[in-house]
Amino acid sequence: MNLDERLSNVAIVGAAGKMGSGISLLLAQQMGLAKAKNPTQDIVLHLIDTRDQGLHDLVQYIRAQVAKMAEKQILKLRVLYKERNDLVENAEMIEELVNTTISILRPTKELTSAKDSSVVFEAVIESEQLKIDIFKKLKACCKPDTYFFTNTSSIPIKIVDQGAELDGKIIGYHFYNPPAIQKLLEIISWENTNQDLQSVAAEIAGLLRKIVVESNDVAGFIGNGHFIREGLYALNKTKELQEPHSFAGAVYLVNKTTQDFLMRPMGIFQLLDYVGIDVYNFILKIMDKYIEDENFNHQIIDTMISNNVLGGQRGDGSQKDGFFQYSKGKMIGVYCMEKKGYVPLDSTEEWDKTLGNYPSSWKPWKKMLKQKHEVVAQIFSELSEGNSLGCKLAFAYAQASKEIAENLVKAGVAKSNADVDNVLLTGFYHAYGITTI
Repeated sequence: MNLDERLSNVAIVGAAGKMGSGISLLLAQQMGLAKAKNPTQDIVLHLIDTRDQGLHDLVQYIRAQVAKMAEKQILKLRVLYKERNDLVENAEMIEELVNTTISILRPTKELTSAKDSSVVFEAVIESEQLKIDIFKKLKACCKPDTYFFTNTSSIPIKIVDQGAELDGKIIGYHFYNPPAIQKLLEIISWENTNQDLQSVAAEIAGLLRKIVVESNDVAGFIGNGHFIREGLYALNKTKELQEPHSFAGAVYLVNKTTQDFLMRPMGIFQLLDYVGIDVYNFILKIMDKYIEDENFNHQIIDTMISNNVLGGQRGDGSQKDGFFQYSKGKMIGVYCMEKKGYVPLDSTEEWDKTLGNYPSSWKPWKKMLKQKHEVVAQIFSELSEGNSLGCKLAFAYAQASKEIAENLVKAGVAKSNADVDNVLLTGFYHAYGITTI
């Protein structure tokens, strides 16, 4: 079966969720174009979710995004519809592609709708048992030659494969959030993964124009293998700084160090809030279960969870409160463990003074994105020699980050330092990789 045949009937389970909606859009765009090129071909995309409102909103989201895509690619549409005398104006062509795309969608709450699909994507929450249960049901109703793609960000593929008895017909397909924008895709196989499936997975990644990094099947893979451990380092550093600076002060100091001094798009605790403290905790538990000789638990995370401070995003994409309090996308407060509330960030002069001066060659993250290796090396040289608390914290953090990355290679999770760099540069938008530090 060639790729066009496989992609003529596709299902997405968890389609209306945070990750599923982006994956649904990516597939809808490609399959809608395929239908426009071959109007007589049967092409169907099953959008499976448990929520009626979520499915309704998903279809409207796809409609709006396909229209935007069509507006940007109007020259390609003119080529596509050059034989259509009934389509003259740009608006007519855009509307035609949108309507064609919507016509292939089949929103449904029934898992059995995937029974004729040759490819099934799964994007439900990061729960090992839930995923296994879903794949058991899918195996029971799907064709013998159906291939399964799981968007897990941490659960070993071997565990899901064996738990659902899929005989190697499942592969890890870890999109980064948001899937429709993020270019990075981690693909994870284990020794029993079907070889043809691996080829199909690579072909689909190319069709979706993703940058692929292959990870070995170790819990957390490359991206979360690095991020989770960095987060634990930051949490331990926060405990050290809590005594002299308070919990809120320590969180602020570590976050500002990791964002500003290390020239990253956001600080580690802002990133934890974005991912979701509860999601971070789920991944901690998975890694703790499957990786020996490391402790993936932390008292601060346990306390935040027990205080119902979870971070994550609302349905409209706005940020929920976590380590920081947010208003209109801006941080306005930092969590105070003692008060179980937030300290306003309207006056941070004392904390900023505590961190001290940046290196003389320092540049903010946006200006670092296209800097040469020599510039980054110079800044890190100055960080290593700096006397300010910010310089000392930043250099120690960078060295810990580099060690985490190198250990991923030593442990065989990543094939090379370059693969880890690719994940950090593409998936986390870092301005430099570990090979530069």
